[in-house]
Amino acid sequence: MRNAVATALCFAAIGLTACNGPVQTGGNSKVCADFKQAKASPGVGPADGAGPVDECVKRWAYALATSRDDAELVAQAAASACGTQLARWNQQILSQPGADGESASLLTGEPTSPLAEHNRFTQNRALFYVVQARAGTCPAPPITNGVPDGVS
Repeated sequence: MRNAVATALCFAAIGLTACNGPVQTGGNSKVCADFKQAKASPGVGPADGAGPVDECVKRWAYALATSRDDAELVAQAAASACGTQLARWNQQILSQPGADGESASLLTGEPTSPLAEHNRFTQNRALFYVVQARAGTCPAPPITNGVPDGVS
């Protein structure tokens, strides 16, 4: 009996080590975004330019999250897909006085600029949404002609 149990455990261990990547156990769908209606994320409004960037990044990150690539690479792809929205947001800030100068980041204290902070926001949100979509095994938004619906 003892040998049978040991053999079974050995085969189970071999089976587990043969897996490629993490084992999916269903996820927590309560963390998933709702794509039934296009809207800016809470706390991020379209008037300041962050809303369209955030919505674009969220939709692309969810659409690409099932990729087997590392989350960072998927996040970079999602952020890259939203270059037009990021450029619009950057254009808004460049029209304000003093926007081209550097100041200390409120988060890190390191020298930064508004454009660098916009880029950091975009990259960080993309990574968050990829991980969120994977953790919740969330469905992608509807896609038309190769682009997630709601991306403008």
